[in-house]
Amino acid sequence: MAGNATTRFSNAALLSVASTLPSRVTTSADIELRLDASLKRLRLPGSLLERVAGVTERRNWAEGENSDDATVAAGRRALDEAGISASDIGLIVNTSVTRKHLEPSVAVRLHHGLGLPSSAINFDLANACLGFVNGTSLAAGMIDAGQIRYALIVNGEDADEIQDNTVTRLLRDDVGRDGFMSEFASLTLGSGAAAAVIGPVDGHPEGHRILGGVTRAATQFHELCVGSTDGMFTDAKALLKGGLDLVVSAWKEASKEWNWGAMDRYITHQVSEVHTSAIVKAAKLDRRRVPITFPWLGNVGPASIPITLAEEKERLKKGDRVLLMGVGSGLNTAMMELAW
Repeated sequence: MAGNATTRFSNAALLSVASTLPSRVTTSADIELRLDASLKRLRLPGSLLERVAGVTERRNWAEGENSDDATVAAGRRALDEAGISASDIGLIVNTSVTRKHLEPSVAVRLHHGLGLPSSAINFDLANACLGFVNGTSLAAGMIDAGQIRYALIVNGEDADEIQDNTVTRLLRDDVGRDGFMSEFASLTLGSGAAAAVIGPVDGHPEGHRILGGVTRAATQFHELCVGSTDGMFTDAKALLKGGLDLVVSAWKEASKEWNWGAMDRYITHQVSEVHTSAIVKAAKLDRRRVPITFPWLGNVGPASIPITLAEEKERLKKGDRVLLMGVGSGLNTAMMELAW
């Protein structure tokens, strides 16, 4: 496929997926109350986050909680659910956007916190909101190649600092409507952590097979969404159009080799009501098969797909077909099929 990367796996399975959610709830009303002076000055309507994005609340880490500890907790639960010892893990990939420093990697802290063996490969993989899917694909390929037997893919996000910085900046008198809306997406972010254990099908016939998927890039749009702890700045309209065009083009080319029109679940990256509705319409998905978590968790970055899958797993039954799909700033898209 020109411009399309297709991958198939023969011996990789998702053995477990677990999440850890913060205990502190931050409502959109709370954030808009903090922004009240700016909203009035710019004559912007109330309940903007809920009406436009569909985000009613999100989670933030409470006192005594942090993303690293939460990721370790999610990892331990994933290992327990899979029935795998930490000593069996040959690879841990941290896929978070959040990081406290440039080096060392976040993965080394998690490797230590989980008590993984010194033989376990550990590193960070950064690709915006697609990191978790990319990390899973990488692990599946290494299992197929016989390099490792078990992998732990983890993610922990902390939206506190970027939200506080954004609110402070949006209260300045020199911020106009355009400037406010360019940072709107930062206010929809939430915190959370997730982990998944990937292992071989030949040792775990009960596992959920990772069949493969496709990726596609449109890097001409690399400036449409640029973020750091200082803030996330987006061209929302151009980002939505570019992302939809990318998803549709990847979907059409993938249809030559994959039949994704009648999946039992579509686990999408959770951004907003606008983005979800647009993808459902563009790909002609059955909305009843698209579970959502953004109304109460917001956009948890790369963790949103595994968190949503963890929330939905009890409703899935053996034989169900599940498609993980998302778009990450850059722009990149990825779709991965699981046989539950």
